[in-house]
Amino acid sequence: MNTSTSSFSRPLRGIVPPMVTPLRARDELDSAGLERLVEHILGGGVTGLFILGTTGEGPSLSYRLRREFIRRTCALVGERVPVLVGITDTSFQETVQMARHAADAGARAVVASAPYYFPAGQPELVEYLEHLVRELPLPLFLYNMPSLTKVSFDIDTVRRLADIENIVGIKDSSGDMSYFHQLLQSCRHRSDWTFLIGPEMLTADAVLAGGHGGVNGGANVHPGLFMDLYRAAEAADIAAVRRLQADVASLGALYRIGRHASAIIKGIKCALRLMGICDDFMAEPFHCFRDAERAKVRRILEEMGLLSEQG
Repeated sequence: MNTSTSSFSRPLRGIVPPMVTPLRARDELDSAGLERLVEHILGGGVTGLFILGTTGEGPSLSYRLRREFIRRTCALVGERVPVLVGITDTSFQETVQMARHAADAGARAVVASAPYYFPAGQPELVEYLEHLVRELPLPLFLYNMPSLTKVSFDIDTVRRLADIENIVGIKDSSGDMSYFHQLLQSCRHRSDWTFLIGPEMLTADAVLAGGHGGVNGGANVHPGLFMDLYRAAEAADIAAVRRLQADVASLGALYRIGRHASAIIKGIKCALRLMGICDDFMAEPFHCFRDAERAKVRRILEEMGLLSEQG
């Protein structure tokens, strides 16, 4: 396997949206919507794209559809920004096969969290990733998502994994800023490592603390806002950060419309549909918002000036 890390000889900075997967039916991509979505997101000036993560409903999609989505997205993006591909799976071999497909399609890195369902102990997690990285054709980002995988990457585990050259960074979605600060300290021996954060209201804090950016779902809807927030934090412009965080909080009202854990993805997809970008079909067992919820999404978008007259 080719394990070159030349694409990530320095940290990946900025906003790397976790793109939704536009669907038209249970196992069918919204191809036209995908093209519009890619152009919409890249038009906001983002610095990368992360597909098949949580917001992308990755684990709910068939392997066939995942491969098609990777191929189409990489072709649409081209060389404009790095494409990172989520490969988390319960099967070691399927994880490797998806990584190889991503490399063939032109992705620049892969992203893996702890395998879900059977919770791994920390020694088992280290050994798993040591074995996995030997098989990967691309650099690997760790993905700490304990609310869904039931396993957190302990600080000592991350420190050990940071000694592996082809592991090049971490996305932390724990929502624990104390943990994020510990990550920054524990891996400071890797000047090339990337530290990204998931929760949107913590992005500026993470950058001000020395992190490199955010993987923020709201950037599907309003990518320019999140890039502005990142730049303000990078420049330590606290007044601008406060103003932009208020806008991020307003957009975050999308996530509180639904009653279940799927509400975040439903809110983002519904917004994109109302904006005329892509369909809002959800992978089962979930379904898109009904009319009452859709009306609430529309009001939020209108208040933020994100709907055209045709929206």
